[in-house]
Amino acid sequence: MHDHNASPFNALPPVVVALTIAICAIELIFQAGRVGIIGGASGVGLRIDALNAFAFSPQLWERMWDTGQFPPRELLRLVSYSFVHLGFTHLLFVAVFLLALGKMVSESFGPLPVLAIWVVSAVTGALVYGAIPGVRTALVGGYPAVYGLIGAYTFLLWTGLGAMGEQRIRAFTLIAFLLGIQLAFGLLFGGGLDWIADIAGFAAGFLLSFVVSPGGWSRVLQKLRNR
Repeated sequence: MHDHNASPFNALPPVVVALTIAICAIELIFQAGRVGIIGGASGVGLRIDALNAFAFSPQLWERMWDTGQFPPRELLRLVSYSFVHLGFTHLLFVAVFLLALGKMVSESFGPLPVLAIWVVSAVTGALVYGAIPGVRTALVGGYPAVYGLIGAYTFLLWTGLGAMGEQRIRAFTLIAFLLGIQLAFGLLFGGGLDWIADIAGFAAGFLLSFVVSPGGWSRVLQKLRNR
């Protein structure tokens, strides 16, 4: 018999719950500051302060690269930007896909690979974004990281379709659909180049799945030996 009093979080892997709580708690602090519950009159500036402290700045990265100095506090931005968002609607997509895809990926790969995919995809997205010439807008939000989970989910579909002898290209339907929506919104309302970071995050998640999936590293080594 189904327990109607059971917590809906019981079915979710702890790593997914922890990531979701982290990004949502930060947003709740910003919202509380906006209405003066936290920080009083200066609470409205909490989001701006956090963006200044934790967003990934292409200009700062370029300066670090030119000087050859990489302070740990600034390197943290390669990941910390993925936990700070511009608003509730900016956060919503990340939270929904993190809960849905994070659960499926964790059940197939395990909890640590989910965390690895989040971090590596966030870092990859930031590095690729920072390498775009002339970009000055800071990168913020968990989109590259969650696109990494979409990449891992695509890997699951890709391997499953291959095992059934079906066309593996069908596994990329979701990412094609999402990128199509982004392109449409960009054409209608304008937008920056942060979608490049999302694609980089997707690619990182997909490729990393070859290593972090069960037996993945052994499979990669075996293929390298057979060459």
